[in-house]
Amino acid sequence: MRRSSFSSKKTGQSNSDLYRSASSKASSKESERIDSLFYSYANGSTGLIDPEGIETLCADIEVDHTDVRILMLAWKMKSEEQGYFTLDEWRRGLKALRVDTVSKLKKALPDLENEVRRPTNFADFYSFAFQYCLTEEKQKSIDIESICELLTLVLGSTFPSQVNLFVEYLKSQNDYKVINMDQWMGFFRFCNEITFPTLNDYDPELAWPLILDNFVEWIREKQI
Repeated sequence: MRRSSFSSKKTGQSNSDLYRSASSKASSKESERIDSLFYSYANGSTGLIDPEGIETLCADIEVDHTDVRILMLAWKMKSEEQGYFTLDEWRRGLKALRVDTVSKLKKALPDLENEVRRPTNFADFYSFAFQYCLTEEKQKSIDIESICELLTLVLGSTFPSQVNLFVEYLKSQNDYKVINMDQWMGFFRFCNEITFPTLNDYDPELAWPLILDNFVEWIREKQI
């Protein structure tokens, strides 16, 4: 009886070890496929996926390179330089999405978009979008033309009326040539907190960026 009990216990340990080994091998194979996919798009000289590689990736997943979902993918990877993906960023993003092939990545995009658009994530994505567009060292602001394009891309589908009017205002005014992070985040807060288009609850005495005071004044003059 004792030998039978001992044998059963030993077999149980062996099965557990086999499961861990199989799981480890599966994870290793997944990592190999993720790395192999990276190098199929990477520039052989730099070891990075560069703008050309990203355009090829976009063609393969049938998404335009200006589509907001590519920016969402960069957010998921926590990419640091616009237009480039490192191997570590690629691994981080694809492992988080649980994908290791182009077809799986394509199928994962709707879930990624839903994840980004959750209120708990969207503010972080909105902030990331601005930082991702700071392409020069020590750059802290973005030109008006680029900001208008970025606002439309990132926020246009969520707050179309506010974004369309703000873009119109930015293009018509001459006081601001660039937008900084404080102004960028201030507009996001404006969209979330202020009743539009009445603006009845907008109080210029509160800590709003001056550009938003001017924007509200511009809107009210148009409404007269």
